[in-house]
Amino acid sequence: MALIDDEGNLLGVVNVVDALVVLLVAAVVVAGAALVLADDPAPEPDTGTTHATLDLGTQPDYVVAAINEGDVYEPSDGTRLTITDLHLTPREGGVAVLARVEVQGTLDDDGAITYENAPLRLGRSLEIATDRYQVNGQIRDVGEADAIDAEETTAVLRGTMPAAAAESIASGDELRLAGRTVATVEDSAVYATADPGTRRVLLAVSLDAHRHGDSLWFAGTPLRQGQNLTFPTTAYSFEGTVERVGGEPELDSATTREVTLRMEDVHEDMADAIAPGMVEYSGEETVAEVTDVETEPSIIIATGDDGTVNVVDHPVNREVTITADLRVRETTTGVRFKGEPLRQGSTVVLDLGTVTVEATVVAVGA
Repeated sequence: MALIDDEGNLLGVVNVVDALVVLLVAAVVVAGAALVLADDPAPEPDTGTTHATLDLGTQPDYVVAAINEGDVYEPSDGTRLTITDLHLTPREGGVAVLARVEVQGTLDDDGAITYENAPLRLGRSLEIATDRYQVNGQIRDVGEADAIDAEETTAVLRGTMPAAAAESIASGDELRLAGRTVATVEDSAVYATADPGTRRVLLAVSLDAHRHGDSLWFAGTPLRQGQNLTFPTTAYSFEGTVERVGGEPELDSATTREVTLRMEDVHEDMADAIAPGMVEYSGEETVAEVTDVETEPSIIIATGDDGTVNVVDHPVNREVTITADLRVRETTTGVRFKGEPLRQGSTVVLDLGTVTVEATVVAVGA
């Protein structure tokens, strides 16, 4: 028997066309049933973005040099960190780094962003890993701003440092970290002290500070009067006390005051070496000029064998009274000479070239 006869029947029983129609209908039914009965694919989770500040702690220079705005870290599908801003300050042992990051995460039922299955809690540690570096930082702020709350401010610092290093200070000296300028010397003054190898230094500096709470911070230190602050450059490192925050980036205005100084029990050779016209300089600026010197013998009070009290002149020691014009600075806390308070009873040091004078202030003129 032929497989298909002359009338188009398959094996003489079923018409071939009818069989094909039946098979087509069956295929459509099966496909439709599969489509209806199949599980719906899981919907893609909703995502959102916000910003956070990460405290990356103190990092070595080579790591800091590799971190840049625009760096991206994608730990999984739908989550991403992008660095949008950086703030660097010096810190002992390296560089303190704050990073502002854009955080992409999933939205929970309340519409809040979660990152890697957890909310962006303050204090939570997040990782940033790229082909060049891997760091971790704690969340210290979350918000919509894409930049760190930074502010350039000024400060006046006072301290001492080795004479050789002090002489190298100049306006325009910069503190640079990873190619970024974070502080600049705007004005300076260097003065002699009783120690020939030490200088007293005043610096007026501009600082790239950041705001944390109600305070401005720099180098891990809140900027307030009396706070110690380190200012390290490639040429020298200066550690001083904050005298003033804010205002013009220059030292307080200088003026001249006539001051009376007194020295007691000075050997006559030393007393004779002090004369009117002697001057102390700081660079080309006159810091002090002696205008008058008076000497008289020191007094010895001795008791005789009979109990009498005798007042006699010392054979070699002298009492020296010096009148000098001092270059002082008027500050909100009073008159200062070489950065130190100038008041009755305070001690000043004058480097007059051939002799160094350490004397007590008797009177300060108006």
